[in-house]
Amino acid sequence: MKKNIIFTILLLLLFLPLYMWLAWVFTPKTKFVAAIIDKTVLTKQGQEHISFNWILNYNRYTKTSVDPYEIDHDYFGFFPLEDEEFKLKGLERFSSKQLEQLTADSDMAYFTDTYGIYNNEWFQKTNVNERSGMLYGGLSDKDVEFLELMKKNKKLIITEFNTIGSPTQSRNRVLFEELFALKWTGWTARYFDNLDLDVNKELPQWLINNYKKSHNNIWPFKKSGIAFVNDQEQVVILEEDTHLRDAMPHIESNQFAQEHYGLPKSIKYSFWFDVMQPDTKVNDVISTFKISANKDGIKELVKNGIPISFPAITMHNKEDYSFFYFSGDFSDNPIGITSSYFKGIGYFKSMFYNEDDEAERVSFFWKYYRPLINTILEDYREK
Repeated sequence: MKKNIIFTILLLLLFLPLYMWLAWVFTPKTKFVAAIIDKTVLTKQGQEHISFNWILNYNRYTKTSVDPYEIDHDYFGFFPLEDEEFKLKGLERFSSKQLEQLTADSDMAYFTDTYGIYNNEWFQKTNVNERSGMLYGGLSDKDVEFLELMKKNKKLIITEFNTIGSPTQSRNRVLFEELFALKWTGWTARYFDNLDLDVNKELPQWLINNYKKSHNNIWPFKKSGIAFVNDQEQVVILEEDTHLRDAMPHIESNQFAQEHYGLPKSIKYSFWFDVMQPDTKVNDVISTFKISANKDGIKELVKNGIPISFPAITMHNKEDYSFFYFSGDFSDNPIGITSSYFKGIGYFKSMFYNEDDEAERVSFFWKYYRPLINTILEDYREK
């Protein structure tokens, strides 16, 4: 009897992936046209929009009645080729008439990244941790025109971290801010698990240099912490124990976000984010970044005009238009697209991450990003 049970379990484990894949194959396709804008595509894996493509593929959302989305093809922005060659296929090449047609054809727009590509990242034998001249990037005039049309036509709009940060010109930033009643404070930030220069060789050199410029060429940090950088290249470092009770930023969601979008009450967030100021008469804030600053940390934040708490998700989801701004780099998570071909894979999500910092971002995808995007798309389609 015991052998039979073990054999049955082994048989199920052997054939379960096949059943899950077949269940995905026979899930009906739904045409849902998403205009994805990604200007920071260093490889054909499309890291900056892979999370969104995972959602589209898993749910069988297709760009036509039959054709699925392809990560390396179905977006607007920077397209890497071989031998340091590239193509630019952004909205900048569109006429106003073509943008109107794109608006009519699209169900939604998702600006996953406008930071762009820089010389040191693209051309070999240069220091990727240094800043250099920009090849392509920033929110353009045509991007803003497209956003205005999408809002006017009541289409779904999702934007996220750095949509209007550097290198976007101030004129287009202001147009975006006025369009969606949301302002950037000028500050962006990121958690680093180790600020020791002898240990963490991945720390951006420009970050180190800018801090040293205003601190007598000294970098005293040895533990984990959060680095804040503003548009004037000012750097503020909050270090664990010295300024922070807990170095890891958290995102806390209100009751509505938990119940409607399926978000956890609190979750760690270990990647890039920006500090935004929404007009709460127009927008709702349903998730908030929390920094666990101690007395000295609060003093440092106040001195530099940085709030302790600020929006993670700002939204205007009403009859006149549907808009979401994610203050974190939410769509950039280290996940593989392969798992999106298996129906019910979410039941096994705990197998994909552990407790290290890289896994925090994988966990963030499964626990936060996936239920959030699923619900946003379902709500919009029902509307």
